[in-house]
Amino acid sequence: MKRIGMLTSGGDCQALNAAMRGVVKTLAHSGEAVEIYGFLDGYKGLIYGNFQMLNGKDFSGILTKGGTILGSSRTPFKTIREPDENGLDKVDAMKQNYFKLRLDVLVVLGGNGSHKTANLLREEGLNIVTLPKTIDNDLWGTDMTFGFQSAVDIATECIDCIHTTAASHGRVFIVEVMGHKVGWLTLNAGMAGGADIILLPEIPYDIKKVVQKIEEREKNGSKFTIIAVAEGAISKETAKLSKKDQKKRAEESKYPSVSYEVADEIFKRTGREVRVTVPGHTQRGGSPCPYDRVFASRLGAEAGKLILKGEYGFMVGYRNREIVKVPLDEVAGKLKYLDPKSTIIEEAKLLGISFGD
Repeated sequence: MKRIGMLTSGGDCQALNAAMRGVVKTLAHSGEAVEIYGFLDGYKGLIYGNFQMLNGKDFSGILTKGGTILGSSRTPFKTIREPDENGLDKVDAMKQNYFKLRLDVLVVLGGNGSHKTANLLREEGLNIVTLPKTIDNDLWGTDMTFGFQSAVDIATECIDCIHTTAASHGRVFIVEVMGHKVGWLTLNAGMAGGADIILLPEIPYDIKKVVQKIEEREKNGSKFTIIAVAEGAISKETAKLSKKDQKKRAEESKYPSVSYEVADEIFKRTGREVRVTVPGHTQRGGSPCPYDRVFASRLGAEAGKLILKGEYGFMVGYRNREIVKVPLDEVAGKLKYLDPKSTIIEEAKLLGISFGD
């Protein structure tokens, strides 16, 4: 009998349930007896021994359901070695609960921070298999993460809706898209939604160039401009500062986010009305799109296959249109940034999109 532990960690996203379903259905159809222990609310469940015994019925009808049936939470990797408020050694507690339940493997569905902790547990002697979850698509070692395409669809629909009101009122509209450190989501949603300007964390912007693009459009007869701004977009002036000074500047800023700062700068320089729309957590919510349902199911199936073969210490990833296994120690601690010189950026510029650089 295989005894499988499973948890979803970090921010939720679409297709977490579909991925877990893929793992369980693969194991169930193998003919081998399995027991599934679902840890509640991410690594917290593993730390404090909060789990539920699950069976096939628990994974029935969840292919189209967003969020996660196990619940999730953030357990920062930088504090994972620090005792909790009661002095509990969190890493030791996770190991004890793993061995107490006599688990054969722990399946972790998570993003960058979750993979750091997963790799730590692997180094501590636990059998681990992971699945790449994040709407940011920033996990190293995989070309795609599940949740990303669903988030692109939602952010794109938001930009689509903004187009009509922007055109009607002749305004500049900013749509703030999730992505603190990387711009994959903003770039794809911006291109799909026909944004005129896209501001990304990887390409520091010059506000003068942003204003220049707006004025250029106006001279060419376009009365409105759509700007897609990533949460982590940064100006060239700020990019020159040290990380410490950048953090201090953000803490002292009078603006709730970079989008409002950009909006204020545009108004001061042009007198144009600027409106900011923040779809926020709607980008992580709702039912997964068909692509993510298929993709997460494939990843889950491959994870199930690794478990049946006893191959542990891997993330199930996607490279060159094929599902692959990637050693966890190659994934942990690395982000997949968007290359400013990549062909997709070059092609976007050929389409007339400005990145403010």
